[in-house]
Amino acid sequence: MQESLGVVETQTVRLFTADEPFTTTDGDTVGPVDVAFETYGALNESKSNAIFILHALTGDAHAAGLHAGDTRPGWWDSIIGPGKPVDTNRFFVICANLLGGCQGTTGPSSANPATGEPYGLDFPMLSVTDLVNVHRALLRHLGIGRLLAAIGGSLGGMQVLDWGLRHPEELANAIVVAASSRLTAQNIAFSAVARRAIMSDENFKQGRYALAGVSPDVGLAIARMMAHITYVSEDALSGKFGRELRPNKDKPGFGIDFQVESYLAHQGEVFLERFDALSYVYLSRVMDYFDPFAEEGITAAIEGSPLGWLVLSFDTDWRFGTGHSRRIVRWLEGAAQPVTFREIPSPWGHDSFLLKVDRYHATVRAFLDRALEVGL
Repeated sequence: MQESLGVVETQTVRLFTADEPFTTTDGDTVGPVDVAFETYGALNESKSNAIFILHALTGDAHAAGLHAGDTRPGWWDSIIGPGKPVDTNRFFVICANLLGGCQGTTGPSSANPATGEPYGLDFPMLSVTDLVNVHRALLRHLGIGRLLAAIGGSLGGMQVLDWGLRHPEELANAIVVAASSRLTAQNIAFSAVARRAIMSDENFKQGRYALAGVSPDVGLAIARMMAHITYVSEDALSGKFGRELRPNKDKPGFGIDFQVESYLAHQGEVFLERFDALSYVYLSRVMDYFDPFAEEGITAAIEGSPLGWLVLSFDTDWRFGTGHSRRIVRWLEGAAQPVTFREIPSPWGHDSFLLKVDRYHATVRAFLDRALEVGL
């Protein structure tokens, strides 16, 4: 039986301080670093049932359950909970807001201790490895030496891949969903336009908009609208909206005439309530530079310490299509890794990884059932 987790709480922990800061892969330092995270289920006595959930570009630590007074469930509530594929009756589940975020973890909108003002564009540039290293610090804080599995979709899948390649001794299994090991020129182009919309907004103020008491809302909403188009398939948009006009629209104009335009405008508006423009700028750039297999010897660690891999794609995902997943699989197979690959049929495009797609959920469930049976 699939049940709700009920009310959950977000916790915050300081993992790095000004005296002992976090050092990025580029050698920059940032401290203090606070991390927001949530946990679900119970850690068993042997600490062998822990699963780390890694979120996508605009996600957060609230992956499942409900916050008190809020009717909106966590962003991956469809797959995490009692009786669900990531079964909290059996697994201890951890999800943390990533470094550079804006929902509890230190990021560019946080106060720079050197100035007392928001970092803005003085925040260091980040890599996927940096995001993972903060998650690893959280794992040490929780006293967990090895995960039964790490699971993530999109940017979350990139983090899973990076974690598994660089620190295979810390994972028994890795589930990479709708992700990429190297963005195409088209993907980089989409993100470039989104960032340009934000940074060209008159209220961006060279990243110091918080001090001016404004926000680049127009640019951020446009960035979200454009990105959302890439997350859904053409069939999904056509099936939901077609060419339907809004009520009382009897002649053409330059306003919001079509239902699909109204939908995108709504997506942009609600996004402003929960996300910060600087985090979008920084984290989208993190994705652009991710290319682990370009590093000489990157697979050496996993060749000596193999882990179980599940790589999933969706047949209508044109943002990170099946070709991206097949590339990951080829590299892993070349490193003698046990890899299971599935292309899942779904009409919903890239967003499918967030939705209840029966075959997708059944595949994750079966893989985790086997992982639990085999153990660490």
